[in-house]
Amino acid sequence: MSGQPSGASRPIPSATILMLRDGADGLEVFMVVRHHQIDFASGALVFPGGKADAQDFDPALIPYLDGAATDPDMRAIQVSAIREAFEECGILLARDARPGHDSGDGEGAPMIGADRLLALEPYRTTLHDGTATLLGFVRDEGLRLACDQLVHFAHWVTPEMMPKRFDTHFFLAAAPLDHLAVHDGHESVDSVWVRPADAVAAALAGTRTIIFPTLRNVEKLDTFNTVADAMAGTRASRIVRVLPWTERRADGTFLCIPPEAGYAVSEERMPERGG
Repeated sequence: MSGQPSGASRPIPSATILMLRDGADGLEVFMVVRHHQIDFASGALVFPGGKADAQDFDPALIPYLDGAATDPDMRAIQVSAIREAFEECGILLARDARPGHDSGDGEGAPMIGADRLLALEPYRTTLHDGTATLLGFVRDEGLRLACDQLVHFAHWVTPEMMPKRFDTHFFLAAAPLDHLAVHDGHESVDSVWVRPADAVAAALAGTRTIIFPTLRNVEKLDTFNTVADAMAGTRASRIVRVLPWTERRADGTFLCIPPEAGYAVSEERMPERGG
């Protein structure tokens, strides 16, 4: 990373997915509660996601991808988002490419159905623990990962003063109607479909812990009423890279982000440290 201060850690490429559905009372997003032993955002309500694996960058995956980015790094991040969604919440954005089952590719082609997804369920564990590879999974099971179903929503980089940093791309995706989202029980210990407004209210009330980047993106998602609105509005927007910084002022220390990134809140006063 050019211009990185001496001693700053290099951010790890990562992906986060905002899985959406239209609920009875409006747009809902799937969120999970991080395990208390996870070293980042433990116990917090977050979107499924995680760091990119080396295998996500494998060019041998290209024939098994629909609508992937041409840039190798962004292509790998898209793959990471789909893999993490499957591992963490059991939703697989993929199409059946087996002979006699091929439903075609492209945005209008259907995702695999619930029966096929159930048969693939064991791979959630074996992909997570490394006993199965992603390339072997898609090749042996006759799958194409539906990168065309991802809409780039946001790009955040952990501040340079933090010891562990992530370069994270956020994506929207519509959950297939017959896919049941369930947390993995390893990295996440609970899950919920929630209206963005309700998640924000819970964070403000202190009944849910939602870290700054997640909360800002939940608030942004709350500007849309339906999945279609969110997808169309996001496709028409400009993604601004967000690298937060702190400012010491007379009335405290503030965490700041670029106003042009389009969030309702561009600064937040940080709690004072005791002692």
